[in-house]
Amino acid sequence: MRTICTLTAVAVVFWIAGLACAAESEARRFNTEAELSYVNTSGNSEVTTLSAKSKVTYKFTDKISGRWKFQALNGKSDGQRDAEAYSTELRGDYAPTERFYNYVAANWLTDRFAKIDYRYTYGAGSGYKFLTGPAHFLLAEAGLTYTVEKLIDDSNDEYLGGRLYTEYVYQITKDTKFSQSLEALLDFERMRNYMLNSETALITAINSIFSFKTSYIVKYDNEPARNSDNTDTILAAALVANF
Repeated sequence: MRTICTLTAVAVVFWIAGLACAAESEARRFNTEAELSYVNTSGNSEVTTLSAKSKVTYKFTDKISGRWKFQALNGKSDGQRDAEAYSTELRGDYAPTERFYNYVAANWLTDRFAKIDYRYTYGAGSGYKFLTGPAHFLLAEAGLTYTVEKLIDDSNDEYLGGRLYTEYVYQITKDTKFSQSLEALLDFERMRNYMLNSETALITAINSIFSFKTSYIVKYDNEPARNSDNTDTILAAALVANF
């Protein structure tokens, strides 16, 4: 119950912040997306609980934008904590043309049950929008990363790597869209040390602010921490608010 109350409070804070941003931005430079999900996880955590996400985007100019993302998953069953993961990301984009853009990003992750004490990843790269609608949207990104991580068993690692990302969105109807994304994170020093992240989602608009989203996320780590599963899955049903 405490976890549910905490996550609900976080969602309310994001909702209030989004209202404030929308009211103060005459040019609508701010966009806030808050998501409260009912999730079922498998892999390193076997739990059904709630999770919270937020994404705030700010458009500095027509070509420059910034983004902040936060995600929390924390759950207990029978008095025992069986899921605890947090992540956050800061990203800046510069788009010299309508289709081509460059980005820099920094993110932090901790996942107790995947035995990750912390993981910092810094990256830069470029992207291209191959399809821009109105029904089909497709983009791809490629870049370099530098990762610093510490596992719960006190082992440390730092390495130069790469990132490949693609996302496809199909606007099925005015109010319904399907999306599929795939991300590959590589280690140039040990090529077997790679990670894959996939999200499949269906989003249906309820009104101009709220949407209902169902998603299936797969996170695969080819060389996980000792005694950890290499695959985590998350099945989620979420209420999403956009301001």
